Amino acid sequence: MLKTFLKPQWVLLTLFVVVFSYFAFTTLAPWQLGKDHDIVERNHEIEAAYESDPVPLIDAVTSTGEIANKEWTRVTLQGRYLADKEVLLRLRPVESGPTYQSLVPFETNDGLTMLVDRGWVAAGEGNAVPTIEPVPTGEVTLTAMLRTAERVHTSAPIEDQGYTQVYSINPGQVGKLENLTLGTDYVQISHDDQPGVLNPIPVPQLDRGSHLSYGFQWIAFGIMAPLGLIYFVYAELRERRRLREEEAAMAAAATTDAEAAGSAPEPSPEPAESSESAESAQTAAAPAETATPATTPAAPASRRSRTRYGDAKPDYYEKFNKRGRERF
Repeated sequence: MLKTFLKPQWVLLTLFVVVFSYFAFTTLAPWQLGKDHDIVERNHEIEAAYESDPVPLIDAVTSTGEIANKEWTRVTLQGRYLADKEVLLRLRPVESGPTYQSLVPFETNDGLTMLVDRGWVAAGEGNAVPTIEPVPTGEVTLTAMLRTAERVHTSAPIEDQGYTQVYSINPGQVGKLENLTLGTDYVQISHDDQPGVLNPIPVPQLDRGSHLSYGFQWIAFGIMAPLGLIYFVYAELRERRRLREEEAAMAAAATTDAEAAGSAPEPSPEPAESSESAESAQTAAAPAETATPATTPAAPASRRSRTRYGDAKPDYYEKFNKRGRERF
């Protein structure tokens, strides 16, 4: 019985179930549950930001311009835009199509220079850079939201159509391109009443999504896979038990047939005259060409059983052979 489950198909199936369940519990489910946790935290931060009044930038960041407490905090900045240091974020999708976003350093009165994402403009035909309104000159006060810097994109910055263009919002990268020392993180304008804003970057919808249910689904799949394997093993054992029962029934039927054949009474001899007369009559009535050969091969056991008992007796041999063909 053990040899049955050491066959390659059973070994591979077991390995697949073990590996699948392992990754479902350790990678796939935590991945989705982690995304749900991050979204919930982000939603709480956005809600808290809008429930609170904006705070001065210097109170929400460190001396290097890194977020001190929470992302999405609303801050106020007083200072001026460095218009000649503008950089474009190239072809970032917003709403329904590719856009260019204007990234402009903002020198504050507190001595920090922060990168400001002042909004987006839809790309022109052939992804051409559209007309972008310049930033206001002179000192302004604006309210924006703190955002964590993105990782540097694998694609290098390019110079195209009169603009330096990057593929990610990373103040460190922009600072190197423009020979500036920028804060570690950046600010994003999300309201259309702020100075220098284009089309404001929309705040993410406070929607939790389906990540929680996906996480539970991976946990369920990780449980169902071993249960399915157990069921297949049980079905295999049940099938082999039924096969043994059929073999036993066939052997018993064969024994009964042999005993019945051995105990059958011999026919009583008839008078010689009657036997000879019947033989003569049979010989005269039968055509010469239908004579039976002297030797006839013995019929199979299943055929002998059917000849003796007709269709009333089950053909165990044929049933066993059919079962074997179905399984193997």
